[in-house]
Amino acid sequence: MHLSRRFVTLALLSLLALSSRVSAAPLKIAYSDWPGWVAWEVAIQKGWIKQAGVDAEFLWFEYGPSMEAFSAGKVDAVMMTNGDSLVTGASGARNIVIMLTDYSNGNDMIIARPGITSVKQLKGKKIGLEVGVVEHLMLLNALSKNGLKESDVTIVNTPTGQTPQVLASGQVDAIAAWQPNAGQALKALAGSKAIYTSADEPGLIYDTIAVTPQSLAQRRADWVKLVSVWDKVLAYITNPATKDDALKIMAARTGSTPAEYAGFIGGTRFLTLAEGAKIIAAKSGGFNSLTGSSKVANDFNVKNGVYKGSQNVTTYFDAKLTMEAIAAAAK
Repeated sequence: MHLSRRFVTLALLSLLALSSRVSAAPLKIAYSDWPGWVAWEVAIQKGWIKQAGVDAEFLWFEYGPSMEAFSAGKVDAVMMTNGDSLVTGASGARNIVIMLTDYSNGNDMIIARPGITSVKQLKGKKIGLEVGVVEHLMLLNALSKNGLKESDVTIVNTPTGQTPQVLASGQVDAIAAWQPNAGQALKALAGSKAIYTSADEPGLIYDTIAVTPQSLAQRRADWVKLVSVWDKVLAYITNPATKDDALKIMAARTGSTPAEYAGFIGGTRFLTLAEGAKIIAAKSGGFNSLTGSSKVANDFNVKNGVYKGSQNVTTYFDAKLTMEAIAAAAK
């Protein structure tokens, strides 16, 4: 009997040790080259996430592959646009937006060859963009605001990373791309010009952190702690005394120069936790709310066959977690 109890005790200890190792597994977060997401590199390098009591592993990807990794269950979270969170969810990879990092305020661009200076001049022209992603939505918004329809232009399906070469080679008259591809396109073709940007429709593109429902349910306290670091990151980026160091950190992650990255930041409207919480909680139908912006994205996705059937966009975000993170940061 004594021996039996000893084995039971050892077995229980082994199970507890295994449980401890499982619960202590780092949160795996996929991120890619967008200023609002690269900003997290500051928190990583400064050790602020560990200081907050969270073990997190940030995994660097190209944007498309980052969402593929999330869909394949290889990571707990991915940084993506609110529109793409709907696409990812419709494909079977359910996700919950727990915070907003920013909205694009000029970094997404429609760039035209020399001689084209307005959106109206795109009528009858070829436009290179990645069909079904957020630049496609931005183009349709630009066309609509200028009295044009999608049928008035010819869209050439082009991976975003290839848009600079396609424009420079003369295969298309214009492209739609985000930074750093947009900047590369402007450099590659002398005289090219951005004729419409995300700054013309603030809130059309929100950038987020989206988490699996399972990870959010099991590790909510850890996600709250991680999100609570965000305002500290923004303060470091915007403070004149520390901004240069922040730019060095972000540029090193992306293989660019601090000067180049300073320009990218200029086209990004970073959101504090309080600002993000307000946008998530807002129930209005305009672009100043995540609900309104996501409904526009949902309509676009259904209309263009990205997925079938309209979705209830409000099921894709947690309106409370950012507020919990604000409270945690204040302690």
